[in-house]
Amino acid sequence: MGKTILCLVRHGETAWNAQRRIQGHIDVALNAKGIEQARRAAEGLKDETFAAIYSSDLKRARDTAHTLAQALRLPVRLRPELRERHYGMFEALTYDEARRRHPEAYGRFEARDPDFDFSGGESLKAFAQRVTDCLEALVRQHGGRRILAVTHGGVLDIVFRHATGRALTAPRDFDIPNAACNWLEYAAGVWSVLRWADRRHLSDTLDELPA
Repeated sequence: MGKTILCLVRHGETAWNAQRRIQGHIDVALNAKGIEQARRAAEGLKDETFAAIYSSDLKRARDTAHTLAQALRLPVRLRPELRERHYGMFEALTYDEARRRHPEAYGRFEARDPDFDFSGGESLKAFAQRVTDCLEALVRQHGGRRILAVTHGGVLDIVFRHATGRALTAPRDFDIPNAACNWLEYAAGVWSVLRWADRRHLSDTLDELPA
C-alpha cells in the first residue's frame, strides 16, 4: 500500500461558534459567513482529486461537505464517528457560562482530564478512541489513495495529536480554524502532518476553541 493522503476540513462558521457557545452533538446550521467559507473552501479544492468525501452527520459539517462535493462531483458519505465530542451538561452553554455554572467540572475540562465525561457526555479518552478508530478504518478502506473528510474542531484536535504523538493532556498550541484544510499522510504505518490549518482560501476565520 502506497501513501494515503487525507484532507480534513473543519465545518464553516455557525452563530454558536461566533458566540463561543458549545455545540457538541446539537445540530446547529452554518451562518451566512460559514456558507461563504464553505464556498471558498470548495473553490480552493476544486482542482484536487479525491477517491471519496466523508462527513460527520451533523448539519454544519454535512452542509459544508455538500458544497465541497458539488465542486468535486462526488457523493458525500456520512460517518457519525466524525461527529464532534459529546459535551453533556456543557452543551448550549458558552465557555464562560460553563465555567461559572460548573466551576469544578470546568476545571477538569480545562485540565484535559482524559476520564472526565461531563456527567453523561463523552470522556476525552473515549472520544479519542472513536476518532482514531475511524481514521484507521478510512485508511484501510482507501489505502494508497486521497480522501476528503469534513468534521469538527474537537475531532481535528485529536487527529493532530494522533499524527504527531502529542499527549491528550497537553495544552493545545496549534490552530483549528473554521473551514481550513488540514493535510495528512499515512505511509508504512506512520502518520505525518503535511500542512495544517491552511486557510489561504479564507479572508476571515475563527478558532474559538479553548487551548
